[in-house]
Amino acid sequence: MPEFQNPVAGFGVTFKAMFKKRLTEQYPEEKKPTAPRFHGRHQLNRHPDGLEKCVGCELCAWACPADAIYVEGADNTDEERYSPGERYGRVYQINYLRCILCGLCVEACPTRALTMTNEYELADRSRASLIYTKEELLAGLEDTMVDTPHAIHPGMTEKDYYSGLVTEAAPGTVRQVARSKGEKPQEAAATTGPQEPAAGEVTER
Repeated sequence: MPEFQNPVAGFGVTFKAMFKKRLTEQYPEEKKPTAPRFHGRHQLNRHPDGLEKCVGCELCAWACPADAIYVEGADNTDEERYSPGERYGRVYQINYLRCILCGLCVEACPTRALTMTNEYELADRSRASLIYTKEELLAGLEDTMVDTPHAIHPGMTEKDYYSGLVTEAAPGTVRQVARSKGEKPQEAAATTGPQEPAAGEVTER
């Protein structure tokens, strides 16, 4: 008798589950919205005029429990300025093969340069592509921003930037077209007066 009841009981579970409502999610065609404070891919933020918030202090790298962040700071100069402070993050990398998306790096950042987005689709075909560089992490340019390097806003100081007093790029700064993802970064320079004509260019007097 037990030999007969065991198969019947097994098929009973199967038939019972056949008529239940399916819980299959049609991913990636149908995606569930994430929570507002979801810990996804990182982003390096900019000031409203386009200068980078990262000052290359490396506190995020020290706070990372998985040793997934690598930062190299460098000094700003008047001719080549990337942030309003003395230094900027020349090299910034996050290894998503190690990252556990804990958010401790965001808490350690003193300038709110590093935040986390809702992007969670980080799978790729190679290990090298999961090491995100500064160009991939840096936020895109908005209408009021100018790509770095360029000078700080006239009459403003580093403290003014972090107090939120700078709201847009300074007048007369060269406006660069926002680059699409995957393209090489373009150079920009700050100009306060008329520019010199290019070689062979005819100008009206």
